[in-house]
Amino acid sequence: MPARAKVRSPQDRRQTADRRFGARLLGSAAAAAITAVPFGLLLVLVEGQWQPLRRLDTGAARRLHEIALEHPAWTSALRFLSDRVWDPVTLRTAVALLTLWLLYRRAWRLAAWSTVAAVAGGCIGLLVKTVVERARPSLEDPVARAPGFSFPSGHAMTATTSFAILLLVLLPMVPRSWRAPCWGAAVFSVVGVGFTRVALGVHWFSDVLGGWLLGLAVVALTAWAFEAWRADTGRRPADVTEGLEPELTDERPEAGTCV
Repeated sequence: MPARAKVRSPQDRRQTADRRFGARLLGSAAAAAITAVPFGLLLVLVEGQWQPLRRLDTGAARRLHEIALEHPAWTSALRFLSDRVWDPVTLRTAVALLTLWLLYRRAWRLAAWSTVAAVAGGCIGLLVKTVVERARPSLEDPVARAPGFSFPSGHAMTATTSFAILLLVLLPMVPRSWRAPCWGAAVFSVVGVGFTRVALGVHWFSDVLGGWLLGLAVVALTAWAFEAWRADTGRRPADVTEGLEPELTDERPEAGTCV
């Protein structure tokens, strides 16, 4: 006779839920430590005007400014990339269009995640800028200008959050053989944004590093929250290489798959 399926008692289910809750708490703490602690350390070094970091900032700014003055065509290309291709408005528009498409697909929670990650990134970055009030580089014969405070770089942070959102949403629709190149293009773009801001003399290197770290913290913590929701609804854990919602490729998702 076939073995009778074991019926789990309410107490067993509560214990399982408690273990999952504990694992998620540990996971959130690890995500916060991996992403937010380096940013906090960098902030302390910036506020304390740590001399090795100051030398790195001023040395990079001076050398790249000299190259910018010597090569006007190169500088024009950097300005085009920074102000048109990788501009925060352009990237936020791309994320907004993606969110509208998710709403059309009725992927409500994925749309909410992309919105929260993008808006939280912008608001947190602006808040930190206002609190730190770090001045931008002051160079003779500047090749570009930017308003506001310097730390962290808004361009770098927006690029980090925006490309992460685009990747984590769209990866399920990308053939596996193209996923590594997509990651490479995203990383190249994020690094490129940071380079243009330092090369144009509108940010210190540590500003860009701070933007990268803070953007990663926002994406990591919001993505963890989305993954916790998947676990609560009985979905399998999603691998970062296949995006946050692998079921998005279904032409007609079953009720609850993307909703």
